[in-house]
Amino acid sequence: MPTIRLAVTGATWITPSLRRLHLRSDDLSAFADSGFTDRYLKLVFLKPGVAYPEQIDVRALRGTMPAEDLPVVRTYTALHPDVAAGTLDIDFVVHGDEGVAGPWAANARAGDLLLANGPGGAYRPDPEADWHLLAGDESAVPAIAAALEALPADAVARAVVLVESAEHEPQLALPGGGTVEFVHRDGGSGEGLLAAAVRAVGWLEGRVHAFVHGEAEEVMRGIRPYLRNERGLARDQLSVSGYWRRGRTEDSFRQWKADFARAEGDAG
Repeated sequence: MPTIRLAVTGATWITPSLRRLHLRSDDLSAFADSGFTDRYLKLVFLKPGVAYPEQIDVRALRGTMPAEDLPVVRTYTALHPDVAAGTLDIDFVVHGDEGVAGPWAANARAGDLLLANGPGGAYRPDPEADWHLLAGDESAVPAIAAALEALPADAVARAVVLVESAEHEPQLALPGGGTVEFVHRDGGSGEGLLAAAVRAVGWLEGRVHAFVHGEAEEVMRGIRPYLRNERGLARDQLSVSGYWRRGRTEDSFRQWKADFARAEGDAG
């Protein structure tokens, strides 16, 4: 993947915990054929005092640099890419000083620079589906919003979103047949709330296409078995993945995902 250089041109608080950075690049040609609504970039945060090559390939660097010198990589959904204008947006979940990308985004100002690899992606709402189910927490809000915006005006959709409180509910552009239910943690961990809310969604007639992303345990062990085993969704009807996991950094979470995928493969 090419290294994309992005400059911050402005910022907007979407909710008290979700900050949108407006970004510009001299070259967004990598997005020319990207039709996915879950398109993402691997944001690369360089460590001070370390010399890096012009093009950053983190996988290649893992074989040539000490682990402590490797850049920090975080994955974020890329919104509204305009190849001609060279602009796009990225929404960051901000929880005070926790993490790397969130604090950086909270303090980012016009002119600040950001490196990224990408884009990647795998999902776009199936236009042949009779209805759409979209579920996730704040980390999935950008991809859910992009999917809703891509739906036809008369599409039928059911969205379920877990956020901290009513104050943290984002505005989502729903199609004519769309509804959204917000579930609140209200200071708790939120464990089990999203899965329970998805189970409570009134099941509609016809073929559903589902997008379910967010905290890994909730999504992979709570919601995925319900949709696959109880509702009988085929693999091509379901985009499901954990974006993060409680108590783990993204680096250790990658290992958890690899172990989970390996176990699923062995079980299958």
